[in-house]
This record gives sequence, structure tokens and C-alpha cells, in this order.
Amino acid sequence: MAAGYQLIKAWIRIVVFERYGVQFSPAALRIFWSSVVSIVLLGGIISSHLSFFITTTYGRKKSFLFCAILLTAGACCFQFCRAASSVELLLLGRLLVGLASGLTTSVVPMYLAEVSPIRLRGAMGVLCPLGLTAGVVVGQVTSLEQVLGTELLWHHALSCFGLLNVICYAFYFWLPESPKYLYSVKGDQAGSLRAIRKLYGRHSIGDDYIKLQVECATGNGNNASAEPDSQPQASRSLWSVLCDPTLRLPLILVCALQGGQQFSGINAIFFYSVSIFESVGFSSTAAKFANLGVGCLNLFVSFFGPLLMARCDRRLCSLISCSACAVILFVFTMAVYFIDMVTWFSFVSVGTILLYIIFYQIGLGPIPFFIGSELFELGPRPAAMAMGSLSSWGCNFIVGMAFPTLQQAWGAFVFLPFSITCVLVTLLVKFYLPETRGKEIGDVVKKVSFGFRSRVLNG
Repeated sequence: MAAGYQLIKAWIRIVVFERYGVQFSPAALRIFWSSVVSIVLLGGIISSHLSFFITTTYGRKKSFLFCAILLTAGACCFQFCRAASSVELLLLGRLLVGLASGLTTSVVPMYLAEVSPIRLRGAMGVLCPLGLTAGVVVGQVTSLEQVLGTELLWHHALSCFGLLNVICYAFYFWLPESPKYLYSVKGDQAGSLRAIRKLYGRHSIGDDYIKLQVECATGNGNNASAEPDSQPQASRSLWSVLCDPTLRLPLILVCALQGGQQFSGINAIFFYSVSIFESVGFSSTAAKFANLGVGCLNLFVSFFGPLLMARCDRRLCSLISCSACAVILFVFTMAVYFIDMVTWFSFVSVGTILLYIIFYQIGLGPIPFFIGSELFELGPRPAAMAMGSLSSWGCNFIVGMAFPTLQQAWGAFVFLPFSITCVLVTLLVKFYLPETRGKEIGDVVKKVSFGFRSRVLNG
């Protein structure tokens, strides 16, 4: 959690004793804290599964409103849990934030892909992970003892995101609905054209504007001369997507990339970095500021994501990122294991953390968020994005629950599974991920429609 977890654990112990007369043992408190940590991940898993129904039934725009309402409710729970001496409010706030987060990671990349011209699809797609990275830095700053990370103010640190959430309400009525959703799901051709004009300007006559206009009016993005369809394209059910053999490979790619992103060890690196900085000789306070510096580096590198995705191929970025992270994590494991035997290995550990952050943000960080919108046509896209988000949150839950125990049992070697995961993702990308930058989605879909017999490098 963002604020100092030791302060919150101490508060939980006091509140439970005063309200229920139960004295937590260290083991019982550790188990209860695990539930506090994991409930947000469970919320993400639940809402990821439901995001298909929500985005298809209520639309992309109203889904944003649902996210904002859930986040506001969660912030209110955090704000008042200490004053009310209520552990239940803390748990409810965590659950609501998890529900909002799972829905956000499904809806935002899909919406950005649907309203973007082809040449800007990747650049817009990385805005979601960029926002998440910025949120991590905000959480690190507010949790510092010099800011809000104190015994009296930690609940403000947890709830301060509610102020940022006001932006969601400020821009909600200005945002148009996805033109593709309006036409293909709702059959509202006039509404889709109004949304296009709102996005691009009433007098816009650029090629991308006309192409998107034709795509919405005809339901066919590959043939500008096609006659308008009499029926809109229906959204595919989750079960039909899972059972369709032509969608099996892209679905595996989406789930593997989103799950592999979590199994790549990014959260574990942040968890371990404070102790690494302390081993170099930093004081406890200095190590926390150094960890904040790592978060700022993560944010700084992610700012180059839109430019990188607009100019570089997805396959190349993914291959470089995954293979480099695999090597770096292996070196990091060895450096941490021998850190007490070779003094300068402490500096190697710090260097590998910084290198890992840089290469992670080249591809493994941003690409999994939006790659599903480039591998699936509009009908099966909501179900595919929901499955990808479900994979991400499920793997995040596994890492969050298993890493502390495995770290105690394996020590430095706990990072080897992350390295192996990066190797496996590298192989999957090399042989089965087609290039999607600047490609029509229909052309990409054809390349991956033969499952593992697909020849994605042809053409």
C-alpha cells in the first residue's frame, strides 16, 4: 500500500483489540495483512471478468464513469476509516479501488485504440501505462514521512488520489463515445459520425479522419469502397471467443503478454530495491528516497513511450525488452546472491535495477496494455481485453501472495522464475507475434487465424 504499511498494521492491531477484544499474534496479523493487500487484486480479477459485459452493455464512456465512481467511493473509505476506527472501511476501500483498477485497465486501452488513427494507435495506447506509472510515483511521494506517511496522516496518503479523480468528472461530458462502438454495437451511424466530428473537428478533412469515417459508416476498415452494412457487427460472447480456433493464438498472446508483464518481476524489484540501496551503505531514509528515484526513472522513461510506439515496431521493442530483462534479472540474482562475498556487487545490483527499469519500459511495460486492441477486430475485442486484464490481475495476485514466502525460502534465487518468464515471453513474441504497427486490424487477424501454424512473419 502507498502509505507506510507498518503504521497501518499497528493501527489495525489497536482497532481490532479495542473493538473486538482480539489480540493479534504476529502470525495472525501477518495473515490479516495479506488479506488487506490481496483484496485489491481480487477486486481487479472480478472487474476484469465483468468488464466485457460492462463495456458492451453500457459503452466505453459510461464505463469511465463507473471507474470514477468506484475510485471516489474507495477514496472516501480510506479518508474516514481512521476517524471511524473501522478496519472494515479499509478493506472496502481496497476492494472498490481494485474493482475500479481492473475495469480501467480493460476499458482505457480499448477506448484509446478505437478513437485513434492507425498511425497514432500505439502512441495513444501507452497513455494508460504512463498514467499508472505516474500514479506509482505519486504514491511514493505521499507515503514519505516528510509528506503524509506519519501515524496521524497516513489515511490522507491513501485517499489523496480522490483529488486527482476529480479530473475524470471534469472531462467526462466533453469526451465522445467510441465511434466504432456506436456504429458496430449500437447501430447508431449518425451518432458515430457526430462522435468523429467531435474527435477530429467539424471541418477536418485529413486522410485518417476520412478513413475512420468510412470505417464507422460501413463497418469495414479494409475497403473504402464497400457498401454500408445493413446490420451492425455484434459483439462476441466470452465463450464464443474462447471456443473459436481462429482466435486462439491472439488470445494466448494477449494473456501471455499481460500475465508475463506481472511475472517479469517489476513489483518484486520495487519491493527489493530499498534493501539493495541499504546494502550499498544508504541509511533507511536515504534508501527510501533512492527508491523514489527509481520510481521517477520509471516515469521518465515511460514518457518516451508514445514516441517509441509511434516510430518503432512492436515486435522489435518487445524482443529487445523481454530478452534484455531476462539477462538483467539473471545478473541481478547472481549479484544479490554473492553480495556479501564481493563488496562491489552492491553497486552491480543497483545498476541492474536501473537497467531493468529502462528496458522494461521499452516494451514489456507498455505494449501488453494495448496489443489486444491491435490483434482483435471490434466484435471479439471486449472479451479478449477482459481476458487479458484477468490474466494480468491474476498473475499480479499470485506474485503478491507468493513472493514474500518464496523470498524467505529461496533468497536471491526468487528472481530466477522472473528471468525464465522473460525468456519464454521472448520466444513467444519471436515466433508468433505479428507486427501490428501501421497495419489494418483485418490483415493482422488473418495472420494469426491458423493458431500455432500461423506464419506471422510472411508479408
